Amino acid sequence: MSHGPRSGLAAVSSALLAMSRHLEVRDVLKTIVASARELLDAQYAALGVPDDHGGFAQFVVDGVSEEQWKAIGPLPRQHGILAAMLHEARAERLADVRKDPRFEGWPSAHPDLVDFLGLPIRDGDEVIGALFLANKNCPKPEGSCGFTQDDEELLGILAQHAAIALTNARLYERSRELTIAEERSRLAHELHDAVSQKLFSLRLTAQAAARLVDRDPSRAKGELQQVAALAAEAADELRSAVVELRPAALDEDGLVATLRTQVQVLDRAHSARVTFTARGVKALPASQEEAVLRVAQEALHNALRHSGADHVDVTLDRRGGGAVLRVTDDGSGFDPQAVRRAGRHLGLVSMRDRASGAGGSLTVESAPGKGTTIEMEVPGG
Repeated sequence: MSHGPRSGLAAVSSALLAMSRHLEVRDVLKTIVASARELLDAQYAALGVPDDHGGFAQFVVDGVSEEQWKAIGPLPRQHGILAAMLHEARAERLADVRKDPRFEGWPSAHPDLVDFLGLPIRDGDEVIGALFLANKNCPKPEGSCGFTQDDEELLGILAQHAAIALTNARLYERSRELTIAEERSRLAHELHDAVSQKLFSLRLTAQAAARLVDRDPSRAKGELQQVAALAAEAADELRSAVVELRPAALDEDGLVATLRTQVQVLDRAHSARVTFTARGVKALPASQEEAVLRVAQEALHNALRHSGADHVDVTLDRRGGGAVLRVTDDGSGFDPQAVRRAGRHLGLVSMRDRASGAGGSLTVESAPGKGTTIEMEVPGG
């Protein structure tokens, strides 16, 4: 190991504490990767969480810039060394990964990896991820690996704790999703009971008024006044329910974290790759945050249910004091000029109304076979 006993122990302790501080899966993954790269003094580190379709539900890297990562292209599939770590569940320490018979190459923009150390992250018998490092920052005699047996053992300790942190984060997210679902179910039942009772009374009172119009107009007038009062009460019940239905996560976590969590859930649930990026966004007025979230949800639903997209990308960028949401897919697209048909089918009218109601604007770019981009801008407070 390149660190002395005291500094090595302190580094391991710091890495484990950092992992335990986060509850969101994405944050845990990023912390694991950054900690591993720093701890073992490597140029590159990555962690992939497999999906059920031969690819990765999530793949986090450290040591690669955002521009480099975009240039590399789609996420890797489960093949070569990555497949070995996932399916054979053993550590891999190589002097030159390019010379391994399982090596299948990488995209042209991919950094050149030489010495390599990787191992699976396991939760009991289940492999829940593959963690690897490349290009140890140290002198390497010809044909030898910079990573040592001590490095492998240290990474093994980190992987064990990474499994605990990742499992806890998943349980937290699932618990929160279940809590939200249960709360929505409760509100739905309350809404149904309260408003149904009001509407039933409204119907009976209106029927009574209709029967009295001819023979007792004064009593009919009183019944109609009661109809108006019952209608006002029903409207109040609906308004109250709508306020309660504001996503709890928005108040607890803010727009960025709520969107990130929802994208992660959709990414796990669908075969399409769903990604999220936020850059410099500050807190927005509550009405604008809710409108942005609702438009994002509608656009994601359209892309995942109707477009046949392989990749859906959600970005939230700061613009002045406000923000711009973009939901882009590489699906079948449509003709925006067919406003009536597209508006009904894709909920564009509803999305435009939400944007307008929050003081913002919504634009749609699409063409048959060219995918779709929904862009919403809100001014901020």
